[in-house]
Amino acid sequence: QVQLVESGGGFVQFGGSLRLSCAASGFTLSNYGIGWFRQAPGKEREGVSCISRRDDNTYYADSVKERFAISRDNAKNTVYLQMNSLKPEDTAVYFCAKDLHGNSCPWMAPGDFTSWGQGTQVTVSS
Repeated sequence: QVQLVESGGGFVQFGGSLRLSCAASGFTLSNYGIGWFRQAPGKEREGVSCISRRDDNTYYADSVKERFAISRDNAKNTVYLQMNSLKPEDTAVYFCAKDLHGNSCPWMAPGDFTSWGQGTQVTVSS
């Protein structure tokens, strides 16, 4: 069964750090681009970061550039999102998902991703 499970969320103060994990089962994660998305209350789901399947190119939303870093550990079949210098506006439920088409990372459109995890809550206090 194809499954992605997010973990690592929590409550942090302004300027703090968290590392999210996206563990895959039922498929080889390195064969797919994997994206991180977030959804705040009352807002649409938005792409945060993505790592492509072949060359491990990384992509970031402008709002998180220089603060977030995505990486992949193929041995653990896991993708990480290191989040530094967190701000209250980063508060959201964070999801990971698998690239449906194989070339969706640059645009990070939620409709181009599949096998969504259940999400992990990140709350940043001011």
